[in-house]
Amino acid sequence: MDDYSKKRVWNGGALTSPLPPALVSCGTIEKPNVLTVAWTGIMCTKPPVTYIAVRPQRYSYGLIKASGEFVINLPPASLVRAVDLCGVRSGRDTDKFQLCSLTALPAAAVSAPIIAECPLSLECRVRQIIPLGSHDVFIADIVKTDAAESLIDEKGRLALEKAKLLAYSHGEYFELGRKIGSFGFSVRKKKKMSKHNHH
Repeated sequence: MDDYSKKRVWNGGALTSPLPPALVSCGTIEKPNVLTVAWTGIMCTKPPVTYIAVRPQRYSYGLIKASGEFVINLPPASLVRAVDLCGVRSGRDTDKFQLCSLTALPAAAVSAPIIAECPLSLECRVRQIIPLGSHDVFIADIVKTDAAESLIDEKGRLALEKAKLLAYSHGEYFELGRKIGSFGFSVRKKKKMSKHNHH
């Protein structure tokens, strides 16, 4: 067992891990843009609410503020190069969809496009903007979810674990690894073998 009991205390820092390095698409289908955002997550289930934190200096910031819409696309590990490029290049002078060979598809309910190469896209409508300092937080309703048909099983369940999603941890990219449990497994009763099963 690792001994994590001895601690070093630093000032508060932006460190939580792992995170989804999401490809956030904005703009329009005619003039699409994309940026990489690791500061994202879920805030509420009913209604489904998410957030992204974006620096006001970024080109995408103005696009999202103007339209009030964006899409969070979860990338598979195979898109790691595109994810990194979209985090360091600006859409001001670069067509990042073209640069990264990404395909913009029309979304169902928002003006921003979804990314064809991502297995899951969350169409979002901004409900509030909170300026915090280096970043502003866009709190948004998830109005539609676009899931890859190839990941939906015969029971209609989304098998997202098969998508080999990308994770971001402390400046490094990882592919999600082996499953070690499922929600509620620690309190679930084990199924007992029935006496009638021995025939």
